[in-house]
Amino acid sequence: MKYIIVLGDGMADEPLENYGGKTPLQMAKTPEIDRLAKLGCCGQLLTVPENMHPGSEIANLSVLGYDVPAVFEGRGTLEAASIGVKLEAGDLALRCNLLTIDGGNFKNHSAGHISSEEAHVLIDFLNEKLGSDKIIFHKGVSYRHLLVIKGGNKLLACTPPHDVPGQAYQKYLAKAKVEEAQETADLMNDLIVKSMELLPEHPVNQKRKAVGKDVANSIWPWSPGYKPQMPTLKELFGVEKSAVISAVDLIQGIGVYAGMDVIKVKGATGLYDTNYEGKAQATIDALTDYDLVYLHIEASDEAGHEGNVELKTKTIEYLDQRVVKYLVEETAKMGEPVAIAVLPDHPTPCATTVHTKDPVPFIIYKPGIEGDSVETYDEFTVRKGSYGLLKGNEFMKALLSD
Repeated sequence: MKYIIVLGDGMADEPLENYGGKTPLQMAKTPEIDRLAKLGCCGQLLTVPENMHPGSEIANLSVLGYDVPAVFEGRGTLEAASIGVKLEAGDLALRCNLLTIDGGNFKNHSAGHISSEEAHVLIDFLNEKLGSDKIIFHKGVSYRHLLVIKGGNKLLACTPPHDVPGQAYQKYLAKAKVEEAQETADLMNDLIVKSMELLPEHPVNQKRKAVGKDVANSIWPWSPGYKPQMPTLKELFGVEKSAVISAVDLIQGIGVYAGMDVIKVKGATGLYDTNYEGKAQATIDALTDYDLVYLHIEASDEAGHEGNVELKTKTIEYLDQRVVKYLVEETAKMGEPVAIAVLPDHPTPCATTVHTKDPVPFIIYKPGIEGDSVETYDEFTVRKGSYGLLKGNEFMKALLSD
């Protein structure tokens, strides 16, 4: 048997009072996913270990069955792997957002979803003005970039900017957890201040401002760590060949350390306008050579961060009709059975616009295996599923078991 994991990032939510107490998953028309729920078996998965932050890096590692506290070294290290930055001993890697600060407060974490083309010009500019042998900015995708501080100390308290929309940025500047990390914290905060002096007048931002777009007027480094030591999926579960398909550097970086091949799809944006059909086709094509494909769709998470209920509902419907429907139709034609799992990594409730630690709903469909009593898929129906509440590596073991 071969395996597809369809990961709708941030797809789960909480009941919304203004929408009849329903979640976007409940409001979305998802006949294909509902059919998988009816044919397969369902449950809930705890993806965020106790005392850990509900970030996508934590949750996706957990979905893939990793002992997250043992292997996690920060988001920046994973994104470094994705963009081909080789970390050396003592290199501190941090995710580095380009974002918008307005009136001293975080307006958004994405600089209005700045394009990669615009962002790359700004990152080159920051390297020219602020970079050195010790401080290096690396270009990523859209607002997501990388900062490497050679000899930096990782014992820092940093806040993800998407967790504090509307809050005063000065409250969340980096803080040293130990005295030895104070120099690194001071350096990071100095870079933030200097970026706020340099970026607003850059021609890229002046053009954005002229047409009413949010400007990338600051950087925000966070999630520090060193190069992680992770076993591969082959070492963990015996999966010989696996691949990851995602528009997000973070997910691609997890794939690199997990021993997965990264398959890039033209037009994959990480937003609602991503190339759903291209990603679905790439998944089917990959099954020729791979035993497991991890298909990650970011769009619903970004809609949740924007608090846009209608858009989030639409992204879930796109996932159903433009991805899952095709996967079901094409795998049914194959000579070898293909199991399909569908789940989010964490909830991103539209009411709060930040990730939560609540367990997520999942489906595991395996051809020839009788389903349970779940008829439709959402955060609540799966509670009566036969898998119950899983945690740790139990989801992956359930998926891969005969």
